[in-house]
Amino acid sequence: MFSTLKGGKRNMKVIYHDFPGGAENFELITRFCYKNGKIDINPFNITDLNCAAYFLEMNKCVSGSQNLLEQTAKSLEDIRYWTWSELIVALKRCQDFLAVASSSGILEKCLDSIVGRVASSCETSPSPSVSSPDSYKFRASCDTRSSESLKSSFLRVTWWFEDLVQLDIRLIEMLVKSMVSRNLSHRIISKFLFHYQKSRLASAFLDEKSRMVETVVEMLFSLDLSSVSYKSLFGMLRFSLQGNISKCSRNKLESMIGSHLDQATFDDFLVPSPIRARYLYDVNLVLRLVKSFLAKGVWCLPLSQLKKVVSLLDAYIAEVAPDPHLKPSKFLALIKALPDSARDSFDGIYQSVDLYLEVHSGLSEEEKTRVCCGLAYEKLSPGALSHLAQNNKFPSKSALEALNFQQCRLKNLLQPTNQPNNFTNSPIFRETERTEKKDKTHEQILLYAGNLDFSIENESTGAHLQGMQWRVLELEEICRKMQIQMTKMMKSRLSNHSNAKSVPRLCS
Repeated sequence: MFSTLKGGKRNMKVIYHDFPGGAENFELITRFCYKNGKIDINPFNITDLNCAAYFLEMNKCVSGSQNLLEQTAKSLEDIRYWTWSELIVALKRCQDFLAVASSSGILEKCLDSIVGRVASSCETSPSPSVSSPDSYKFRASCDTRSSESLKSSFLRVTWWFEDLVQLDIRLIEMLVKSMVSRNLSHRIISKFLFHYQKSRLASAFLDEKSRMVETVVEMLFSLDLSSVSYKSLFGMLRFSLQGNISKCSRNKLESMIGSHLDQATFDDFLVPSPIRARYLYDVNLVLRLVKSFLAKGVWCLPLSQLKKVVSLLDAYIAEVAPDPHLKPSKFLALIKALPDSARDSFDGIYQSVDLYLEVHSGLSEEEKTRVCCGLAYEKLSPGALSHLAQNNKFPSKSALEALNFQQCRLKNLLQPTNQPNNFTNSPIFRETERTEKKDKTHEQILLYAGNLDFSIENESTGAHLQGMQWRVLELEEICRKMQIQMTKMMKSRLSNHSNAKSVPRLCS
């Protein structure tokens, strides 16, 4: 470099920026040069020397001795004999000059050695989280000291957690990728990532916290989701809602939580709304989580998981219904978030809609009708239908809709079932026909009432409607008793293969 200078100016100063290991390591390099290539290389300085030699391109032999790169490479061949603490020290030195350490190859050797030690310890010490619940119960019942044994085996698997917590998040990312490539248990990896995040967040600055959470989310997203703790994910979500993490990372986090939504509790849903929002809870978050839960299709979900989410969502809808700032569109979106087929009954939803309309009494008739579109009338009980038809808070169109479904149910109950020919002449069948003729007038009144364009405020119409409702309930009860008696009679005739001597009286 000096020989290429033009002119007579040879008084120049060379300044190395970002020299690996700083001034202390530069002194070691000068000693190496003045001692004809003789220097003590050990696990505590090998990283600095190797990176400095690579930085200075000290790859040529001088005076017949090996160059510094060759000497450090030869010393790295004994890395398998290093202690665990020596490996950690060497790896921590790499993070100070990561780019050079990665290019020289020493970083890869340290990572491989550490991951190999961790993998071998996990193979020889089975993780308690991998063992089945049944085997754990059996051990607990047979050995009173099983809890201590379980704790001991857990510590044998996680002994390395605290040592790696000291490393930079960039090194952790490299370690996790190497662990995944070696088929290390994803459950153990996820536990370590949550432990790392919890340990480092307390002392990190806000921007460091956001970058750390984003990186941890990316690593967790690459693992098997069934091995990731739902509670820990939700804890990360609460932090992400307060911090400034990227939209991509937040979407991945919500996607992971959505796949575990059946493990949620009611309190998990009660996330406060963003600062600028007026409504009480973060409804948009719940809608996104439910959407992630249904990502694979409702028919691909186990029935038990689907019913659990239905129960949680219905309870959440009842909780947010009294919120005076909740818009009708958001309330309807919560009801429609799950398909109607997922619910066996809509009575709970009806009660929530009733409460919502009571709090939001200022809604227009059109807005009330739109909210009521979330109700599946065919899945309302007779009592709920009767209550809806007389509910002044609901729009008249919904009351008529409830009446129509009541009529349909009554028709289905009054329709004669297809019975064997020898039974059509029985006293029960003839009595059924007489009952149908007797109630024909009432049926016509119900059909006429379904076509009326009435107003709830009309008192005479309301009284007339109430009378018809009671009559409908009476007819339903009569038909139910008749069908029970007809079924018993048929069973008796099929078992005896002869005519019965007596026929039970019909209920009046």
